[in-house]
Amino acid sequence: MAAACVEAPAAARHHAAAQPGRKRMRVAMGSTDDYDYEESCRLGEGAFGAVVRARYRATGQAVAMKFLGEDGGGHEALLRESLLLEAASAGNPFVVGSRGLARDPATWELYLVMNYGGASLRDALRRQPAPLPESTVRAAMWELLTGANGMHAAHVIHRDIKPHNILLGDDCVLRLCDFGLAVDTAEPPPYGKAGTRWYMAPEMLLGKPDYDARVDVWSLGCVMAELITGEAPFQGEDEEDQLCAIFGVLGFPDDTTWPWFAFTQFAAELPEVDDKQRRKQGSILHRRFPETRLSKEGLDLLSGLLTCNPDKRLTAAAALNHPWFSNMD
Repeated sequence: MAAACVEAPAAARHHAAAQPGRKRMRVAMGSTDDYDYEESCRLGEGAFGAVVRARYRATGQAVAMKFLGEDGGGHEALLRESLLLEAASAGNPFVVGSRGLARDPATWELYLVMNYGGASLRDALRRQPAPLPESTVRAAMWELLTGANGMHAAHVIHRDIKPHNILLGDDCVLRLCDFGLAVDTAEPPPYGKAGTRWYMAPEMLLGKPDYDARVDVWSLGCVMAELITGEAPFQGEDEEDQLCAIFGVLGFPDDTTWPWFAFTQFAAELPEVDDKQRRKQGSILHRRFPETRLSKEGLDLLSGLLTCNPDKRLTAAAALNHPWFSNMD
C-alpha cells in the first residue's frame, strides 16, 4: 500500500513528548480503494460505528476496518486509538497488529485498519463449554499476560480487557484488541472510570483517580476465572453491587489489607453492624476454585491477580515469573 503519514494531533504529541525518548508519532495513511469490503461479515456494530472484515487487494490478506461515527468520537478518537494501538502492538505478537489508517477518497471518512485476528474469545468460550483443561488456561494466560506486559512497557493501559476484546486467531494465538478506551500513561492523572463493569478493578469502581496498569491485571484475573468456570466471577447489577460481589468473595478490605479503602465514600456508607460482620469473612476464592478445578499454584496466581489492593496486586511482569508457568507445555 502506498501510504502517506499523518501526524498526531497536538494533545497526542504532548503525551509523546512527556515520555523521554519517544519519537514524534506518525500513523501510516492509505486509501480504502486498496481494500475490498466484505459487507456480509460485520465483526462488530453499535452506536460507536462498525468493524467490518475486508481484504487487502495486493495480497488478499484479511484485515479488520473500524469506522467511528461522531457518537464514538469521530476522526480524532480514531486517530488517538490508532496511535495507542501502534505503540502497544509494536513487537508484541499478542496484540492485534496495526496497519494504520485508510481514508475513503469519496467521503473522506477515516478507517482504522488492523490485521484480522479471528473470532472473539467470548464466542470461542460459548462454543467450548467449561471447564477447560488447566494446561489450556495456563497457555492462554501466558499469552495474555505477555501481551499486557509488552503493552504496559509501551505506557499503554487498555482499560477494557474482557473476552469480547480478546481475539482467537486461526493460529490459536490470543491477541488483545479494541483500544478505544485505552489511555497513554504520559497523560497524567486523574483518570476516569472506563471499561465494562464485570471486569473493572475495585479501585476504578471506587473512583481512585490515579490508578495504573494493574487495572488491566485485575481484568485478566477475571478472564482467567472465566476460562475456568465459563462465567465472569463477579456480576454486579450496578457499581455498588459489583463491589459487594467482589468483596463477598475476596473479603472486605480493612486497615491492614487496604488502608486507602477506609477513606472511600463506599466504605463510609456501609452500615456499621453489617460492616463488622462482613469484615469477619476472609477470602473464599479457594472454595470457588478447589484443587479439582485449579491447582494450588494456579490458585495462588489467580489470588495475586484478583487482589483488591492494587499496591499488593501482581504486575503482568511479576505474574509471568510465577511458578505456575514453570509447567508450561
